[in-house]
Amino acid sequence: MTKSDHVSRKVFTLIGGAVGMAAAGTAIAVSLARRRHDQPPSPEKVGGLRPDREYTVITEDGISLSVEEVDPADGGKPALTVVFVHGFALDRRSWHFQRKALARLTEPRVRQVLYDQRSHGRSGRANEASSTIDRLGSDLGEVLDKLDGPMVLVGHSMGGMTIMALAEQRPELFEEQVYGVAFIGTSAGEVGKRGLPRPLLSRYNPLTRNLGRLADWQPGMVEFVRAAGGQLTRRAVRSLAFGDKDVDPELVDLTMELIDANPVRVLADFIDTLGTHNRYAALAGLKHTHVLVLSGDADRMTQFSHAERIAFELPDAELVRVRGAGHMVMLEQAQAVTDHLALLLQQCAFGQDGGRRKWWRRG
Repeated sequence: MTKSDHVSRKVFTLIGGAVGMAAAGTAIAVSLARRRHDQPPSPEKVGGLRPDREYTVITEDGISLSVEEVDPADGGKPALTVVFVHGFALDRRSWHFQRKALARLTEPRVRQVLYDQRSHGRSGRANEASSTIDRLGSDLGEVLDKLDGPMVLVGHSMGGMTIMALAEQRPELFEEQVYGVAFIGTSAGEVGKRGLPRPLLSRYNPLTRNLGRLADWQPGMVEFVRAAGGQLTRRAVRSLAFGDKDVDPELVDLTMELIDANPVRVLADFIDTLGTHNRYAALAGLKHTHVLVLSGDADRMTQFSHAERIAFELPDAELVRVRGAGHMVMLEQAQAVTDHLALLLQQCAFGQDGGRRKWWRRG
């Protein structure tokens, strides 16, 4: 093996690890039959659901955000709007099972809004300076400004951080319009202490810095190196994004597909903001809302202790531990996540004081 081959293999190994680390029963009107590995059935390709409407929201700094809406399947009037916010290196397809199930929910009926965050999925590409959680929070606010009526926000990983940023920027939304929030596999800060290693999240990390430089100098080479070792990357994703139990290969394939859609330059642009994220103080802005904090206890990206810390800061929140689930808990144990989201929606629609406030019992 030449020195050049050795360097390429080493770079890919690091890229695979970094990308892998980034990848990461209630009575309701939802019925999902079990399939192999306890996954919900899907007659469509996983991630291939079609919306009722698609449109674009142009942000203040000119980025096009791709948005879609899904109406109640029975055509009834929705009582709430649920807005899904996906995580880093993913896109809105990561909510496939929740989106499909909640469309059939009748108590309450919900309109679903799903969008791709800047530089992800079908949304426009941002530059490094605007690839921040602060800016993502502003983007979410601009999406919400196009909507009306009571809302529930659901965020996974960086999507949860996005919601926290919005609560910090516009707390009045969480007093007047946002009735509930679900944090799934996310953190309010100190990501490098528990989960993603701190050196990976540092702008001074040679891997982070050199990935960006290599992407600028010869982006095709980075993409080729990543694609050439797809099996290694797939093993990293399976290991780091999911728990220890059997996982349907189709779910690993979808996660791989979502990650592979992101250029390495985009991944590098967001690493610094993940490392500096600290929004424990922003959680105070959620005191008027129902809050669900859900995480898998086999999550290697954002360990369950992050969920515990969020729930500690929000003593009225519902804390849910999903046994054996990893970072992609909404795919891996979709039924559990959907059931708890349905409970949250019921509380927001039918709870005390018009759905605005209710003391929750920790679970």
